[in-house]
Amino acid sequence: MRKAQKQQAEELVRQMEEAHGQLKKYIEQGSILSAMELLEECQNGGITLGTLIEGTEGEGHPTVSLLEEYCELSYQVHEQLSEKKEINTNKIYKLLRQKLIRISNSLKNDVRVRFEIAFFPYKVSMWDSLESVYLAAKEDPDCDAYCVPIPYYDLNPDRSFGKMHYEGNVRPDGTPIEYPKEIEITDWQEYNFEERRPDVIFIHNIYDNYNLVTSVHPRYYSSNLKQYTDRLVYIPYYMTSGGMSEGQSFLPSYMNADYIVIQSPMFREYFDARIPDEKFLPLGSPKADRVIRKCQNPPALPKEWGLSDAQLKSMTGKKVYFYNTSISGMLAATENFLKKMQYVFQCFEEHENVCILWRPHPLLEATFHSMRPEYEDEYKKLKKYFVEKEIGILDTTADIEDSIALSDAYIGDAGTSVTALFGVAGKPVFILNNEIHEKPSKDCCRKKIGIGFDFQERDQFVIIQRDKLYVSAPDAYNYQYFCDLSDGRCREYSQILQINDKKYACPFITQNILRIGKNGVEKKIELKKETVEGQTFIYGWKYDRYLILVPLNYPALVRFDTVTEECLYIREHMDVYIKETEDGKATGSSVIYQGSLYIAYRTGSKVCRFDIESGNMHVIELPVQSRCGCYDFALYRDEIWILPYTGKTLVRWNPQTGEVREYADYPEEFHCVNPVDGEICWAQPFSNMAFYGDYAYLAPLYGNMFLCLDIRTGQFTQWKIPFAEELENKNKNIFFLRWEPEGDCLMLYFGECKKLYSINMETDAWKEIEIRFDEEEIKEHAVGFCEHLGIARYACFENDFNSLDRILGGAIVRNSFDRDRQLSIYSEMIANIDGSCGRKTYRYLKEQIERWG
Repeated sequence: MRKAQKQQAEELVRQMEEAHGQLKKYIEQGSILSAMELLEECQNGGITLGTLIEGTEGEGHPTVSLLEEYCELSYQVHEQLSEKKEINTNKIYKLLRQKLIRISNSLKNDVRVRFEIAFFPYKVSMWDSLESVYLAAKEDPDCDAYCVPIPYYDLNPDRSFGKMHYEGNVRPDGTPIEYPKEIEITDWQEYNFEERRPDVIFIHNIYDNYNLVTSVHPRYYSSNLKQYTDRLVYIPYYMTSGGMSEGQSFLPSYMNADYIVIQSPMFREYFDARIPDEKFLPLGSPKADRVIRKCQNPPALPKEWGLSDAQLKSMTGKKVYFYNTSISGMLAATENFLKKMQYVFQCFEEHENVCILWRPHPLLEATFHSMRPEYEDEYKKLKKYFVEKEIGILDTTADIEDSIALSDAYIGDAGTSVTALFGVAGKPVFILNNEIHEKPSKDCCRKKIGIGFDFQERDQFVIIQRDKLYVSAPDAYNYQYFCDLSDGRCREYSQILQINDKKYACPFITQNILRIGKNGVEKKIELKKETVEGQTFIYGWKYDRYLILVPLNYPALVRFDTVTEECLYIREHMDVYIKETEDGKATGSSVIYQGSLYIAYRTGSKVCRFDIESGNMHVIELPVQSRCGCYDFALYRDEIWILPYTGKTLVRWNPQTGEVREYADYPEEFHCVNPVDGEICWAQPFSNMAFYGDYAYLAPLYGNMFLCLDIRTGQFTQWKIPFAEELENKNKNIFFLRWEPEGDCLMLYFGECKKLYSINMETDAWKEIEIRFDEEEIKEHAVGFCEHLGIARYACFENDFNSLDRILGGAIVRNSFDRDRQLSIYSEMIANIDGSCGRKTYRYLKEQIERWG
């Protein structure tokens, strides 16, 4: 019997008990007709109650037998009154009361309250976010659990409803829906929640009419569901081991939910403060429950794999690596992605002690066809080679948790929630570097590290290997390890600036500054703590006694006084130089000019000027015809040059006079090529510029050539650098550093091959400047498996020390895999990684209903 029905039954018993008292008064007063009518009502009440119990509990129920006895007694008393027989009022009252007490006790003890819980998934692929709660409810003999897939619609550009989809029987393409066999599906048209009023409703889509792509049927909007249930519970369909996007922090529909199940208490801070704390249940994720359950009881090998005898043999006793190829990884750098696939297949061919289980994203091939058609054939050739050579297992099954359970380790991209599933399963995660396409060589160890130079300090300091500081003499490029700046979970600091014989580490993804002494870090200077996700500051500048931090996600520009160690926070006009984009917050560039910091955004013509000494900030509108924004600033002869972010126009600006000149008459052959889709464009044409005499030299980013600008005439010509063959016709990550301290040489760093060149602008003579690190020292401070910030919270990132070839051979440099450490890290982000989230969520809701109704 449902709780509401039992409450109704209890109310009937209470009314009958009240009627007994009135019945006694009527008889004592001689109002026989009124007494007879009241007895008829009591008898009808007993019949109604018996019918209700029999309908919910079945025939032969003990309470119904007691009700029959009660109705018989009521009838006998009625007959005695109608025949005007003398009766003992107190005795009749006592007998009726005794019967009713027995009925009340039986109702309490013999009629169990049954709960009804409805689950409303809309996509079968997201069912795992609800499944373990459903299974816990299904196991409870006092609960009726219903899985009711609901219809949803594609949205047209005008937000009107397009095609309807219903994944309760077949997918949109007509193929059968495959819910797990233990899940009983109820048709949405047969389950009338308005009438049934389930005690609890679970949903994983709470977006109502706020989604821009799809919408569930309006009948299932949270605002409507809330009216027909005691508890509406939202469980996110996603699971993350990092943060959450700002778009997930608040929706008005969140307020309709009675509870929101979150992974752990730490995720409360990602939700808006307007949502009451009591709504949040930090109990974990049913997605984690599912993968843990599967790993504890691995399934049989799927028939869909169609394994040959050779492949079956290849899996026996071997470590199985789950190889994940994602759409985002492919789109980011398609050519490197394909080269990486080829290298991965080659490595597994050469290691007979391991087996690869390749699981391409289900839409990967379709994405090649629609967005990278020029690479589609190459991808298909690699796929065909993999299958025909029986290199491993091609996995296209629907249930990813089965595949995880059958695997021993993960290899692939970092930007996927699959890494979190392997994390809670306690299996190693190895993040591939798509730029590594060959086995490690004994070349200069500069190839093993990413170097970021800083012209402000004449390249004395580099921060590499996750916050390890290396130091060189100015312009010497002979680096030695100095100290660790952090615990190495991520890169917390971006650069080192030296002010009056003191060194300071500028924050990158943290909210403090480090002061560095002769023996390492000597003081941490805390900034005001703000709720910030991702990169806090974009760059640091020094001027006189001040350190200036240019923000990205931190809500203020910061001026730090290195003498008083006081901070000034400038929050004005941030919307001019920082804006929200589809990929998060973005800004342009900055430069210090005559005591002021100038900051601009990627687009538009506004520039913020921050007077460093006074702390005043104001906005300047440049009198330019173009709106190309700012990719980078350059200073020359008391003027500021602005490289365009999007568009052709190069701007030359004199802040003292306000004079502006624009240059856009490029050679006819010059154009930009978008590296993502290969299309001709005018986005980010230049990476940097430098000057020599009356000439400006521009290095390309998306542009297809180096350019030289005659400042006097405004004429552009192609600049043919003397070592062009060294660059192999590639322009990626090229930028000018600066002039050498003495002489007529320009220094150019080529990021793709990590080479530094010096060019004599008078003679065209050039030389490569060796960037030196001690190989053993670099190896000593390499990292293997360790904790990180971001999606892959505990993983080993591929580099030339820990390459795929070496990890397959079991040769990890530095930290080996520690399962206990991994589970400990993930337990901080995902509660109940013992697989009990579903049970605890169900139990909590049941207790709430039993206690409070």
